[in-house]
Amino acid sequence: MSKPVSYIADHLRHVLKDGGSAPYSIEMQRFFKEEIQSRGWYMKELRQMARRFTHVILGQEGLEYLIKVSDDLFQGAMLEERVLAVLLLEPCVKDLTDAHLELFDTWLDRVGNWAEHDALVHSLIGPMMVADPQRLPWTFEWSRSPNRWRRRAAAVCLLRGTRQGMFWSEVQQMARTLAGDEDEMVRKGLGWLLRETGRYDGERTLLLLLEIREQAPRQLLRTACERLSAAQRARVLAEPVEAR
Repeated sequence: MSKPVSYIADHLRHVLKDGGSAPYSIEMQRFFKEEIQSRGWYMKELRQMARRFTHVILGQEGLEYLIKVSDDLFQGAMLEERVLAVLLLEPCVKDLTDAHLELFDTWLDRVGNWAEHDALVHSLIGPMMVADPQRLPWTFEWSRSPNRWRRRAAAVCLLRGTRQGMFWSEVQQMARTLAGDEDEMVRKGLGWLLRETGRYDGERTLLLLLEIREQAPRQLLRTACERLSAAQRARVLAEPVEAR
């Protein structure tokens, strides 16, 4: 008989507690503006732990059980609990379905900082968009949400695709929709997306940046054109640009 999901999730929480580093948990706070709760795990070690437990749980109980364990963990207060929830599922991305995407949508409501957000969106949701572009309407809903993490997700979930030459229309729409967003986390997510798009498609990205530069904050533009040539960057950042 299988052990309850909560039993396994709590066991993993004990492993996180016992294997953490209190000094590093304090040091980690400098990466965040929000106050975080951390056990002080290094990412390499957390990935190794996740790989080991994914193999065991999948082999003994299957994917849906693993999903439930991850869902339990993502309800936790500790940063490593939520990141571990994502890492447990990362090797299974190809088997995730629309029903799982609906679950991950609810996880966005639990996100409290950029690390939890980017683990979820970049490692799970983004690859799911690449696997089935019919899921892209989710991104447009997120871009109009009052929730800052959903709006950031609208941009960050396109990263995997833009690196493969996909989603140009969606990138344009996100740039036009989010360029004037007042939330720093949303602007940074869009800047990240446009920087990567520029790396693989510099000419079209240049034209897009010139289009949005009057509404986009200066810092967003600087980030977005980092991968462009010096001449292209000069065009994007040239004066006169409306004061920001």
